[in-house]
Amino acid sequence: MSMDEQERAGSPADEYIGNDEVEQVIEVEGDEPEDMDMEPEDAEDEGEGEGEGEGAGEGDVMEETVEVDLSNNSRAYFDKHTDSVFVVTHHPQLPLVASGGGDNLIHLWTSHSQPTKFAGTLEGHTESVIAIHFTPDGKFLVSADMTGKVLVHVSLKGGAQWKLVSELQEVEEIVWLKVHPKLSGAFAFGATDGSVWCYQINGEGAQASLEQLMSGFSHQSECTMGEFINIEQSEELGTLELVTCSLDSTIVGWNCYNGQANFKVTQAELKGMEVPWISLAVAPSSVTNGNGGVLACGSNNGIIAILNCNNNGAVLHMSGVIELKPDQEELDASIESIAWAHGFPMMAIGLVGGEILLYDTNMWRVRRKFVMEDSATKLTFDSRDNLFVSCINGKVYEYDPRTGQEKFVYVGHNMGVLDFALTEKDDTRRLITAGDEGVSLIFDIQ
Repeated sequence: MSMDEQERAGSPADEYIGNDEVEQVIEVEGDEPEDMDMEPEDAEDEGEGEGEGEGAGEGDVMEETVEVDLSNNSRAYFDKHTDSVFVVTHHPQLPLVASGGGDNLIHLWTSHSQPTKFAGTLEGHTESVIAIHFTPDGKFLVSADMTGKVLVHVSLKGGAQWKLVSELQEVEEIVWLKVHPKLSGAFAFGATDGSVWCYQINGEGAQASLEQLMSGFSHQSECTMGEFINIEQSEELGTLELVTCSLDSTIVGWNCYNGQANFKVTQAELKGMEVPWISLAVAPSSVTNGNGGVLACGSNNGIIAILNCNNNGAVLHMSGVIELKPDQEELDASIESIAWAHGFPMMAIGLVGGEILLYDTNMWRVRRKFVMEDSATKLTFDSRDNLFVSCINGKVYEYDPRTGQEKFVYVGHNMGVLDFALTEKDDTRRLITAGDEGVSLIFDIQ
């Protein structure tokens, strides 16, 4: 049918590209859309109108009056998920987004067009998708779900087609999965049984395969987070190092090539305190005099620790971050996310209670504090060292950490923002969200 005929028939023609608009023909396996324009991000579509999506839907009228904030300053939306969107990631070169959620699916769609263009669905997961990452060269997409299944898709035809090349299932439930930001093809994950695994993708194209590098069993409880360290030196020195933490109060540094533990921090090194660790963040070497092994670890009972992993996990600093008020629950002190600035000595932490604390990392003192309406879900500094914070209230806040000024609030969701990604190409900077109501929004960063 023509585009006019599709619109008269009620077909969602605006989510696809007609043959007369195609400049490059692509193929997508699975739920196959019409051809999608994958021109570089600077070739902007000239679309009119604001992104509206379900996040801007009308409030339901019930017996009691329900007030819904209809504000929406997004530029575009994607709403093909039928359940919560848990994770979202952006391709390192192409204007391509991958999102995954509670419907067990990964959808691919464009970030440069207005409206967004659907680019296909990757199936194969049997439970909620909790992690998606492109490798740094953009050749592979690695994903994990709550049943412990890991899928690896390879990019074919310049990213126009994605093919499943390998899958594995070593554990009953995966908690986190990370792809190495420099060594393409290396990734690690941790599980509810405390185990830690690292794999390498070998080969090119459809012939790629997986090689297990290590499996570690040092944690006695759920392994809650992991981060690669010394990433700048990994390729030069031929090393692959990982740090993981657990609810059992342990932090372990791993040599992924031989599976041996370089160090292990236990309660004995933590003044005998019980510290259920849940979050990790590695400091950029630009603020640590080139030391790529400094990291922060946060617990669900409000303890923050700074470690030097290149000195056998030496604890440089440890303290409580907040004194709870009588009306607050213990969980309000849980440190959900940690982020480090790149250009000056500052670290930000976000708590379940809604507090955002900015630390001067030279003196380890709180310089500024923001209090949001609800729990913080993720913190990230962009390339210009502005701080972005997503919240369960459905908003993403942008702060200038130097002055404490709230620069902008990105609105449009009517449920919590569970994840977000930042993308920057030339002078075009965008924020892409994952919403609990099943919608992703794209915002132009102001």
